[in-house]
Amino acid sequence: MATESFVPALVVVDMQNDFVTGSLAVPDATKTIEPINFLLTLDFKLKIGTQDWHPRNHVSFANNHSGKNQFEKTTIFPPTKFLNSSIHNAKDMALEQVLWPDHCVADTRGAQFVPDLDVKRLQNIITKGKEEGLECYSAFCDVWGLTRTELATVLQNNGVTDVFLVGVAGDYCVKFTAIDAVKHGFKAWVVKDAVRSVSQDGSEWHEMQTEGVMFIEKSEEVAQILKHRI
Repeated sequence: MATESFVPALVVVDMQNDFVTGSLAVPDATKTIEPINFLLTLDFKLKIGTQDWHPRNHVSFANNHSGKNQFEKTTIFPPTKFLNSSIHNAKDMALEQVLWPDHCVADTRGAQFVPDLDVKRLQNIITKGKEEGLECYSAFCDVWGLTRTELATVLQNNGVTDVFLVGVAGDYCVKFTAIDAVKHGFKAWVVKDAVRSVSQDGSEWHEMQTEGVMFIEKSEEVAQILKHRI
């Protein structure tokens, strides 16, 4: 009897200095480093890291909005250069944007992976948020789905079936990447002991579950899954 195909990939989301110890540090983010490094030793078909890689005038930075303070919210619209006028109307695409401290500016220390992360085991790096007017939480695409990274193509070209996600922040980039993984036809698993969130209300877990994302409590359990499935 044929068995169901199982080709796993690990996606390490945004383990960058600014998100772990810097300008936008996620609470207890340093506690994810050890379990992530353990997962990086396992036999995944692919091990991928993602990075925010922002220009200094990025739309998500409070400093780029006159009269606004960090962590306030504002309304943003997609830049017209990315719109097809026959199918898009920017006024109908308004989204609420949290205004963050400057973070993960391209080619700065804050954008680099944290020193203790075992980056030599990463086979691919996906950068996102590189356009000044586009917020990009998901490692697949921006918040409007107008531009896409190469992540889906890399996974598909390697026959990946299951995506295991770790990193920060659970309620932003991990959540949206996991949900988009499901939308792209992958099974998405979030390893909870290797994730930390900005908010402590826990609502992200219900949101992900509703979208078909699955959870694994401990990184050690992943080792057993890979052992018995590969």
